[in-house]
Amino acid sequence: MPNATRQPPLVAVVGRKHSGKTTLVVRLAAELGARGHRVMTVKHGTHTFNIDPSTTDTYRHYHEGHVAKVAMVAPDKFALIERHTEEPTLDSIVRRHMADADVVLCEGFTGSALPKIEIFRRAAHATPRIAPESDEFRHVRAVVTDDAGLSLPIPVFSLSAPDWLAGLATLVERELMMTT
Repeated sequence: MPNATRQPPLVAVVGRKHSGKTTLVVRLAAELGARGHRVMTVKHGTHTFNIDPSTTDTYRHYHEGHVAKVAMVAPDKFALIERHTEEPTLDSIVRRHMADADVVLCEGFTGSALPKIEIFRRAAHATPRIAPESDEFRHVRAVVTDDAGLSLPIPVFSLSAPDWLAGLATLVERELMMTT
């Protein structure tokens, strides 16, 4: 049973819309998982969502039955949908559901004080999401980019380098997960 008071390390992956945040989270999670770490993710959305279509029984339980919680259970998965009157905090979600993670990669949460990795693709946007001269930049630990000329006082991983993902995963292990 997970320790409900444990807070695993959290790392936010941030960037502008269509910059490649999801792709970066997926690739980094796979790399860290291949290194033997138990990786979990949280995706922050700005609007509501449905994880099951209107043709399912669980959808009917939730929407027609107005239940407080509905669980979906299968031999290989478990999902829980619960009603909230206000958005739960990231810390409460992680402590309650992800305390047994070695690291939690959080997509979004740009305004948080979490350590951040920004994905910046000049092919998609003219400037990074977090300006280097901003106060927010102090939380950015690395930038992954296609901009060969980008120079910053933090590690910059070029998407054209063959080892960028391995280098980023090592940075996460050493600096953000604080492994021994």
